[in-house]
Amino acid sequence: MFSLDRIETYRENARLEAKLATGGLPESLWETYSAFANSYGGVILLGVEERSDHSLRIQGLLDAQEMLEEFLTRVQDPQTVSADLVSEERARVESTPHGDIIVIEVPWAEDALRPVYVGRDPYHGTYRREGEADLRCSPAEVEAMLEGRQG
Repeated sequence: MFSLDRIETYRENARLEAKLATGGLPESLWETYSAFANSYGGVILLGVEERSDHSLRIQGLLDAQEMLEEFLTRVQDPQTVSADLVSEERARVESTPHGDIIVIEVPWAEDALRPVYVGRDPYHGTYRREGEADLRCSPAEVEAMLEGRQG
């Protein structure tokens, strides 16, 4: 079970991604969102940095609530991402002694919603998670997900 109290013991992996996000909502967030939705689900932490030794450290966000509201608005926009899988219970501001962060729990998308993709084109905006990397899916992988919608 994920716990902010033990953040320094975690490492980015197939189901955990940390983004510093000090300059605002990072565009790379959407690739990770797609990858988690198309793979096994995962947790995205905004306001958390990955150090050179791969440990995580809470940096905090200046206006976490405003950034969360921006995320919740954009996740509903089909020009940003094809499916909104995140309710307000799955995306929230968490207060820590080191500052506020955003925790986004992305579930694995049901077959009927896959592929979950960034932008308007599933062939260029569909990602999958491998280790701690978000990889663009091949046309064959996208086709397989689209066929899964039918059956």
